[in-house]
Amino acid sequence: MSTSKVNYQGSLRTSAVHLQSSNEIITDAPTDNQGKGEAFSPTDLLATSLASCMLTIIGIKAADLGIDITGTTSDVTKIMESDPRRVSEIHVAMHFLQKLDDKTQKVFYNTALTCPVARSLHPDVVQNVTFSYADGG
Repeated sequence: MSTSKVNYQGSLRTSAVHLQSSNEIITDAPTDNQGKGEAFSPTDLLATSLASCMLTIIGIKAADLGIDITGTTSDVTKIMESDPRRVSEIHVAMHFLQKLDDKTQKVFYNTALTCPVARSLHPDVVQNVTFSYADGG
């Protein structure tokens, strides 16, 4: 069974429908590549998928440990190269609202680095991941 259906709408815009839920995502080419930049670009989604995957898998681990990480956020920065045009780096800065002991911090960090998206990216894509906690750690 297919995961999604993507439709090219013209003017460098696509719509993608998740077939199981019918949720829709719109993409536009970025302004530095002939687009309008009015929505996520496909490469924005790639970078954002890394952070979403990390938070999801940390959420699973946190639930197993009885820790609620609701409210945790991450800031994502995508860095492009031009020759060839590709994502060269993704910076993910995770911000936890909770105070966590050193052992749990290490478990969460290692969990993030082994999420499926992180493992699926080409090794040439630099993944710079940082964590901050309510206690400043």
